[in-house]
Amino acid sequence: MLHLLQANISTSNADSYLPVAIQVIFAVGLVVLLMVLTHLLGPKRKTSDKLETFASGIETHGDARQPMAIKYFLTAILFVLFDVEVIFFYPYAVNFKDLGWSGFWAVLMFVGFFLCGFIYIIKKGALDWEE
Repeated sequence: MLHLLQANISTSNADSYLPVAIQVIFAVGLVVLLMVLTHLLGPKRKTSDKLETFASGIETHGDARQPMAIKYFLTAILFVLFDVEVIFFYPYAVNFKDLGWSGFWAVLMFVGFFLCGFIYIIKKGALDWEE
């Protein structure tokens, strides 16, 4: 077994996929086995208490399908968008000496685009909660 780990195995050889195939078969088999066992060994009684929705001990009231303001989703999407843009500053911060002036101008242009997008969002009123 040890010589197999130390050997230089070609990626075109089908034997190199054997451990992955064994792991996939084991994972799928385990999932199927556990689902069958829970179905066979689990309780079969469907009482009204078991069929009732659980909400942390709080009595449910109203309909869960009420319309929700789009502002929550818009704010979440904008947060993710600007958060991901800020992540792009990290490689520049790590390599700013090696990048020189060309890297500085590239980051300055990136910040300009970033600010243009932010100003556009502010002018459109995407972050205004009162209408």
